Amino acid sequence: MNRLLLCLSMPALIVALSACQPDPNSPRGVAERFLDAHYVRMDLQAAKDYCTGLALKRVEDEIRLTEGQAIDANTRLPRVYYSLVKETPRGDTSVSFQYQARITVAGGGEFQKELLLSLRKGQDGWRVMNYSEFD
Repeated sequence: MNRLLLCLSMPALIVALSACQPDPNSPRGVAERFLDAHYVRMDLQAAKDYCTGLALKRVEDEIRLTEGQAIDANTRLPRVYYSLVKETPRGDTSVSFQYQARITVAGGGEFQKELLLSLRKGQDGWRVMNYSEFD
């Protein structure tokens, strides 16, 4: 009986969890995909796909600075959890998001950062045009 209940409830749970994700083409969806690529997975090449302007230059600079430092399956990545604190629309083509990030490093403790992302809507859709970190 428990197994049947579990099998019947799993599709509903999957649908409910996927509904929590913002539309990938929305400003928040782009912002959170950037955060996932840059901070959670530390995949700077993937993070570039969500950037334009100054943000793109910063990510390219970070890629150059980390050349030769492979991040692969053997790398102990920090655990990064973030939550939206504030959304500030600035007209129809610009919006800023403030996130609170909690970062846990194995053997190194836990710390928090404030992340501020500014997005702009252009021909290619929404892109991160700048981002900042604050302690």
